[in-house]
Amino acid sequence: MKASPSLLPLLRSRTQGELLALLLLHPEREYSITELAEACSVSPTAVLREVERLVGGGILEDRRVGRSRLVKARTDTPLYRPLSELMSVTFGPLPLLAEALSTLPNVLEAYIYGSWAARYLGEPGPPPGDVDVLVVGSPDPDALFDLAEGVSRRLGREVNVHRISPGSWAADTADPFLTSVRERPLARLNLDQEA
Repeated sequence: MKASPSLLPLLRSRTQGELLALLLLHPEREYSITELAEACSVSPTAVLREVERLVGGGILEDRRVGRSRLVKARTDTPLYRPLSELMSVTFGPLPLLAEALSTLPNVLEAYIYGSWAARYLGEPGPPPGDVDVLVVGSPDPDALFDLAEGVSRRLGREVNVHRISPGSWAADTADPFLTSVRERPLARLNLDQEA
């Protein structure tokens, strides 16, 4: 189990935060335990323990289809709205940016860097004011700007996107910006993940 998160210290673990964000920010979708485990980079057993706690607490609902267990957010409780808003502003950048960027052509890789990535990876500090994103590839700049604006609205905080070419990202360079980004925590966005 991943340690208690700096993004929202009242949660027991980063896994719990990732799981809640994914499910609460996509309430229309059902996920299998295997899909959730892959999305959170943990074992299915770890996800199953969290799911059982959250189903028991009335935050999630589940059903069985054959041997699969499908899970989704319960939207019919008084907890749904405030909890989904809390997860949006804390753990929301990861699933929402991954979902949005995975639909944009010519995005090869993407990372969150800066204070949000630092808190996500456990560095203590104040809550991040914005979300900084590094996009490797050649997506249309206007489409990238529109995407950032849309995710900013959903998160309730500014999303700043910096685009670089694959060659620049791969090269050894003395560029102060890239040096700074590479030396600080990076949270890679899973662009292959279904949303």
